[in-house]
Formats: sequence, C-alpha cells, structure tokens
Amino acid sequence: MKSNSQDAANIVWHPQLVTKKARNQSNGHKSMMIWFTGLSGSGKSTIANALQSELFKRGIQVYVLDGDNLRHGINANLSFSMEDRKENIRRTAEVGKLFVDAGLVVLAALISPVEEERQRARSRFAEDEFLEVYVSCTLQECEKRDPKGLYKKARKGEIPQFTGIHQPYEEPKNPDICIDTTDRTVEQSMQIILPIILEKIAWKEGKQ
Repeated sequence: MKSNSQDAANIVWHPQLVTKKARNQSNGHKSMMIWFTGLSGSGKSTIANALQSELFKRGIQVYVLDGDNLRHGINANLSFSMEDRKENIRRTAEVGKLFVDAGLVVLAALISPVEEERQRARSRFAEDEFLEVYVSCTLQECEKRDPKGLYKKARKGEIPQFTGIHQPYEEPKNPDICIDTTDRTVEQSMQIILPIILEKIAWKEGKQ
C-alpha cells in the first residue's frame, strides 16, 4: 500500500488561467483573509456579519466563514477535542485560501483558541493577505451575555471541553487588530475595523 507521502508526490498542481491578480483587478479590490478570534460570546460572528454587510454595500466581494456554520457541513465530523479543533482551523484556513484565490474578502469567525494553529493558518496566506483580529472580552462578560446558552450548559457539565471553562484560550501574542468588546458596541467595533480593511484591500470610495 502506498503511503500518503507517496500519493502526494504523484499529485500535480494545475495552475488556473484566470489568476487571483486578474480577479482582483476585475473586482476593483484586493482579496484577503480577516481572521476573528476570541471567546464564545465576545462578538466575533456579530462583528464579522456587520462588516460583511458594510463591505457588500460598497460592491466588495465578501463572504463570512462562521465556525458554527462550518460545523454543519465541511467540519461536521469534528469534535471539540484539541486535535479536532486544530483540524477545524486547518480546514477553515484552506477553504478561506480558496476564497481569497477566487478574489473574495473573507471574514473567518472562529474561537480558534490555540496560538500555534492560528499562526499555521496565517502561513497559508501571503503576508499582506492575512489580518488577525483579536476580539477581546472578559470571560465574565462573555458568560453574562451567553447568547447561545452555552456557558450555562458548560457550567452544568452538559458541554465538555468548552473553551474558557474546561479548555484554555491562548490570547494572540501579536494580533494585527485588538478590539475590546467588553464595553464597546458592535457598531463601534465595526467602525474601528472597517477603515483598516478598506485600506488593506486598496478600496476607493465611489468605485462602483
């Protein structure tokens, strides 16, 4: 039986005739990955979706990769063990890279609690194509919000391996953006991040 490495040696990458550069030129903006990380309840998905709406209004090609949504499909077979969490991040990064290659601005919102795996995700992109956003919020505030009732279930022992309760969350060592949402609204958070994204993707107002 062939090993995986032997199989990989026989797989050839096929370059596409329509390049990422051509897609970016057609769209009128650069493509990139914006990776939101933080505790459950910190506001990652809410901020990402608010940003998606604002970018879409401007005619920007954008898509949100939400951690919960991905677990309904491509990551449906993964548990919340540390190994499966790593695989969750790996798959999301690979899907995100395809979207970036297709010319989209991608907003990935996952707890992604392990620093090493976040850096591994970053390594799949060019240096100017990845922006890590740490959505910081105290555990006490996240637990107070508890929009999905997950913290309450975790405290009762109904959800094992819950980040912040049973498993640690490793804060980013050097995030590109840090937003503390403990006392900041979604709108306020979005307005801090939006101009940074627009500058990164070389978007000029009035293009469309």
